[in-house]
Amino acid sequence: MKAIKPYLRWLIFGGTLFFILKTLKDHWQQVASVRLETQGWWLLILAAMITFFAHTWSGWVWTWILKIFKQPVNPRWAVCVYLKTNLAKYLPGNVWHFYGRISAVHKVGGSLEAASVSVLLEPVLMAAAALSIAVVSSGLGLIKSQGNNPILLCEFLALIAVLLGIHPYILNPLMKRLSRLKNPGHSISSVQIDSYPLLPLLGEIGFLGFRGIGFIVTLMALMTVNPIYLPQLISVFSLAWLLGLIVPGAPGGLGVFEATMIALLNRQDFPVAIILSAVALYRLISILAEVAGAGFGSFSQIQVSKTP
Repeated sequence: MKAIKPYLRWLIFGGTLFFILKTLKDHWQQVASVRLETQGWWLLILAAMITFFAHTWSGWVWTWILKIFKQPVNPRWAVCVYLKTNLAKYLPGNVWHFYGRISAVHKVGGSLEAASVSVLLEPVLMAAAALSIAVVSSGLGLIKSQGNNPILLCEFLALIAVLLGIHPYILNPLMKRLSRLKNPGHSISSVQIDSYPLLPLLGEIGFLGFRGIGFIVTLMALMTVNPIYLPQLISVFSLAWLLGLIVPGAPGGLGVFEATMIALLNRQDFPVAIILSAVALYRLISILAEVAGAGFGSFSQIQVSKTP
């Protein structure tokens, strides 16, 4: 695995890029014929605003996680740090946004161990939220698994494992064991949670809901979307976002998210040209929203620091 790991991310990135480019090659004429009307531009602006709010909401949920670990940070300041560091996830390694948040919390007097666990717990809660939506959606038939029950079973088992793994009875001993392994001969870290992180979990479900709505509004800028497809779109979006989160070698889910959306959406209900255009536009909207969030976070952080 050590020999393969350096090349794995390039293999995954190359495979997803090949799939997207081949789909684009086969349907480039239809894509070129897609046009945006005036109403479509307004919908794209609305999608950007919703996506910006989703990132801000995610930062607020992170403050709930910090509160669980009793960290002495100003919630407004923490949201600014979250937004300011969000763009760093696109850097090679896909860990620099975590490093920025840990460093920022530690500099203002927070515990290094608690800050580290908080930024690691956040994507776990996001994964649990996405798995919850995926399992419910697959069970209701919103995501077509083509009769492949083992996939649904794996999703269900993964969800149970994640939900049990964040329970204090399991998470606290695990944190103590890791602290003992990292600092042999030193006092064991006192970082722990006193209750199940249900509120942050619900917050992450809300985050995925806002992101999914942003994508749906982007899609509405290109075509008329029948309301009966809204649950399916939210479900497919959540699963695509989850794969973008957990698949290695995809900073910010780049490529994996787009390929999954193209593969899962029913092409009879959603033309390939529309799907290609929508995922490309939404990626651009998402990045612009993160850039705006980073700028807003940097400016607001200065204002918060001046507040007595």
